Order: sequence, then structure tokens, then C-alpha cells
Amino acid sequence: MSKTLLDCGNCGPDFNSIRQMVNSNFNASVVQSHGTEDTLEMLRTKKIDLVTVNRKLDRDYTDGMEVIRAIKADPEVGSVPVMLVTNYDEHQQAAIDAGCVRGFGKLAIGDPATQELLEPYLGERKKK
Repeated sequence: MSKTLLDCGNCGPDFNSIRQMVNSNFNASVVQSHGTEDTLEMLRTKKIDLVTVNRKLDRDYTDGMEVIRAIKADPEVGSVPVMLVTNYDEHQQAAIDAGCVRGFGKLAIGDPATQELLEPYLGERKKK
């Protein structure tokens, strides 16, 4: 069965880069949300296996940690794994402290190590 990644707060080009990387390496689809409200709504209505949240949301440049805190505080959806998308280690650590699993930076989207991070949540990688 196909897995689903929900990507929150990335601009179109970054969303497409993440989607292309996931689609070419996993039997998974990627859907997009833009902020706390639509992310929580999608988590409640769809089977989501992993959420990635941009450090600064493209829509209004609010802090992605607000989305993460809302997800983790919600008893209905708080157990869904969440990763922060940022190149900055101090922000990755803050996200881990808030209940996330280690995420990745946009500069590492094509890196095999990023695929390794995603594999536990999106399933075995496609054979090439």
C-alpha cells in the first residue's frame, strides 16, 4: 500500500523538489498544506504517514514550529511523525525537542542520507 507524505509550508519549487524525490525513490505520494489549520484538517481526514514542515511557512513566513506544536498537542493526530525542513542544526534540535524526528534541509533533498531518513516512514526504497 502506498504511503503519503504531507508537506507543509514549502513554496512551489521546493514542494516539487520534495515530491519528485519522494516519487522517484518511494512508493509514496506527496500532498501539500500551507499552515496549521489545513495541516490539522488533512491529518484528521487522510491517512498521513509523515509530515514535513518548512521552518518558515511560504504563505506568510510564520514559524513552522507553530504548526509542529499544534500537531504534537493534538491527541487525535499527535502521534504522526513530523520532520522539520531546515538546513540549520539548532532548528533541527528545537524540533526534535518538540517531538519531531530528525529532518533534513533543502540543500540535502537529493542526498541519499535524506532518503535514509525517510525510509522508516515511507517504506522501502524503489529498486533502480
